[in-house]
Amino acid sequence: MQNNYTPTVLTIAGSDNYGGAGVQIDLKTVHALDGYAFSTITALTAQNSIGVKAIFATPKEIFQQQLSSILDDIKVDAIKIGMLANGEIINSVIENIDRYNLKNIVLDTVLVSSSGKNLLEPSAIELMIRELFPRVDLITPNLLEVERIIGKRENIEEMAKAFFELDTKNILIKGGHSLEVEATDYLCQNGLDTISFSSPRIKTTHTHGTGCMLSSAIATHLARGESLETSVKLSKNFLYQNMKSSYFLKLRYKKTLSGRREPILLTQY
Repeated sequence: MQNNYTPTVLTIAGSDNYGGAGVQIDLKTVHALDGYAFSTITALTAQNSIGVKAIFATPKEIFQQQLSSILDDIKVDAIKIGMLANGEIINSVIENIDRYNLKNIVLDTVLVSSSGKNLLEPSAIELMIRELFPRVDLITPNLLEVERIIGKRENIEEMAKAFFELDTKNILIKGGHSLEVEATDYLCQNGLDTISFSSPRIKTTHTHGTGCMLSSAIATHLARGESLETSVKLSKNFLYQNMKSSYFLKLRYKKTLSGRREPILLTQY
């Protein structure tokens, strides 16, 4: 790409009024990596440090108008997809991928919030697997999402094989939920050796939005013309450096689920 060209990334995700995940963190991430971010909001959420309190899915007509207003006007270099809310929105995304011949698509397979709220209607999961997986360039499930999608598997090779049987092109299996000393993610590409990316594990329970940050960073590097392997490597390091340099937010009224008061870890830019 030309040095004076700004890569463009469209994020299709839910709005997090707390600012730590979803569209908000996607925008921060893309701009921190010197890209330009556009957004299409799939749902409004009401959430804070404790969890998601309410969700209102964007009506399909409004969602479609958001998408077409961007795609009719701008050449988008990469797409990051996060929370999809329901089957109507998934169908709209599928239609637009085909209509506009979209490329460099990263799907963060968001199913349930950390507080246990469904971020995708359970009845729409099969539609996402059957129709969306084959159309995107990379999916980025964590270990809990892997088990929800393909059932329990003994190792990374079995996980990858199960995903490839679903016509998935590439999978980044995120190991943040494992018990390993290091946080290791595995990039599985059909017909190629699995590549692992490890970083020291940061001891914190405040991981809200890390999956969003990683997937939007990968999309930004793909928009720059980097290879998939390089995009994952650079994004993994970006996430680690930001988590390592995070700071605490002073809360006015904060109680955890156990009733204790504690500060929140925020990502710093």
